[in-house]
Amino acid sequence: MADFLQEIPVLFIQFLLTAVFSFIVGLEQRKQYTDKEDQHTFGTDRTFVFIGLFGFVLLIAQPVEMYFYLGGGLVLSLFLGIFYFQKIRFQNNYGLTTVLLALLTYTLPLLIITQPNWLVMLFFVLVLILTESKHKIRGFSEKIDRTEFITLAKFIIIAGIILPALPDKQIFSFLNLSPYKVWMAIVVISGISYISYILRKFVFPDAGLLLTGIFGGLYSSTATTIILGRKNRETAVNHREYAAAIIIATAMMFLRIYILLLIFNSEVAVSISLWFIVMFFISLGTAYYMFYGFKKTKKSASETMNILEDKNPLEFKVAVVFAGLYVFFSFVTQYTLENFGTNGLNVLSFIVGFTDIDPFLLNLFQGKYNVSQILIGMATFQAILSNNILKMFYAKTLGDKMLGKYVLQGFGVIIVANILVIIVLHFF
Repeated sequence: MADFLQEIPVLFIQFLLTAVFSFIVGLEQRKQYTDKEDQHTFGTDRTFVFIGLFGFVLLIAQPVEMYFYLGGGLVLSLFLGIFYFQKIRFQNNYGLTTVLLALLTYTLPLLIITQPNWLVMLFFVLVLILTESKHKIRGFSEKIDRTEFITLAKFIIIAGIILPALPDKQIFSFLNLSPYKVWMAIVVISGISYISYILRKFVFPDAGLLLTGIFGGLYSSTATTIILGRKNRETAVNHREYAAAIIIATAMMFLRIYILLLIFNSEVAVSISLWFIVMFFISLGTAYYMFYGFKKTKKSASETMNILEDKNPLEFKVAVVFAGLYVFFSFVTQYTLENFGTNGLNVLSFIVGFTDIDPFLLNLFQGKYNVSQILIGMATFQAILSNNILKMFYAKTLGDKMLGKYVLQGFGVIIVANILVIIVLHFF
């Protein structure tokens, strides 16, 4: 069979691909007009096949100079221009999709003959998706306001302009710290937050409580806990559902921190991956029990809408504060290790958990301190432990009394498991 396929002339395969792809594009374009009253177009699905074959013949007739092919493109453009002019004149329709699809079909043989197969397939699939998804794309574009382009521009500036321009040289001889490393931490944190923001706002705009916890946890589990706690006090219903959303935000925190660890220190990530997996699934299991392990109460509006604010995650002030904290924790961590050793780092990691743990952890992952992988793992889980205690306190004090009861139960399981992980790592 393989020998038979090898004997098929390449030109014959290219010819068939041109005909088949052109025909499918024509079918797709014809389908767009099936349910419309006005079905005036320059041809049928056969026309697209003729256009593709027209380009194929002219291309192989003069493959080097391609004068015939270019001339054929000009002739086709002339006919399409006449059609478009008449379309505007008689139908007052300025749509260019059909004309552009015809021109793209004409370029198919050029791609098939000169480019690798993966590029041809990618081009063909993208054309089909864009043609078929017209209404979905239009609906998506209507949801986007001008501020989203500013947000995208900010991310491009942060990741694509500032980062490559920064030097990767140590600022201080006694500290493994460079402008590039500091800004790289900002880029990664901003990237994860930005993806969470996009998913929450455009893919799941009416997310329920669990999805709110998932996306919020990818951004900031502490902020999500505060928002959900306050919202629960306002509604005073569905306490266990709110507790489940808070717990699942903490589960996503374990995932987010492990992704950061994997990016910045893959050796440590591999060595303690088992414990992150254990904590992630314990948190998920706890949230699952909270949400599904009982008969649901009356549904509230908060279960069917996103209660997190669609706040821009790429504020420049936030980046500056994060960079300042990163540099601060670099000095503090270095000073602690030099003067108090590993015991000092253990104490510091627990204290830091009651603040923003991301700058400390990223500095620990990137810092190349003279400590073992297990010690980095212990410090990470100790910071997470105190951070979970802080979130438990926030949820209990900000939420309704019943929420506090369920949150104590959920976080109790996670905190006990977290302590056991630290003990195991201590005696590893």
